[in-house]
Amino acid sequence: MYPNYAAPTVRLGADGGHEVHLARWGMPSSHERLLELAQKRIARLEKAGKSYDFDELLRMEPDPGVTNLRNLSSPHWRRWQAVENRCLVPITAFSEPDQDLTRSLKPVWFSQGDTRPLAYFAGVWTAHACVKTIKVGWEECEFFGFLTTDANAVVKPFHKKAMPVFLRTAEEVETWLTAPWKEAAALQKNILPDEDLKVIDTPPKREPVAA
Repeated sequence: MYPNYAAPTVRLGADGGHEVHLARWGMPSSHERLLELAQKRIARLEKAGKSYDFDELLRMEPDPGVTNLRNLSSPHWRRWQAVENRCLVPITAFSEPDQDLTRSLKPVWFSQGDTRPLAYFAGVWTAHACVKTIKVGWEECEFFGFLTTDANAVVKPFHKKAMPVFLRTAEEVETWLTAPWKEAAALQKNILPDEDLKVIDTPPKREPVAA
């Protein structure tokens, strides 16, 4: 999956069962982030001597989205703590840019085994209206992101900042999808054991699902 493209998420249905929904990867950015981007656009317009309407420019500022969530106590993220906004993100492998070993920023791929078994990240989702590209304009879509935690010893040499939060058991899945927020959020501290992850070859490339 790629940022701003659709990927499957798993949520609780009305009957308590699990349902698969497609959503675009990248939760809404904060107002402060959009304002920062708009101000950069304004600086370019002013440098070129072009006029603009500030309110309209801010309204139409494309939202790059936020793929990963770390500070769950942030006011921006607190609105999506409820059970109805939690989801699972199914994966078989994930990548992090090599920021620390060679600093090439090339993706390094990780999985729980060479056969890339199915695993789940702890995620959140929301329905949201925003501009992703000026050409398309306003869209109302469902978006998701997933939690990150401290990098384990497998990821840290390449990307010491963080890694995704794995839900490793049926009990952890149910806790994330159904428990009160304090109990569910505690799962963020569960760093995947080193022996449960390995560096793998780059998986075959597949075309992302259109949003």
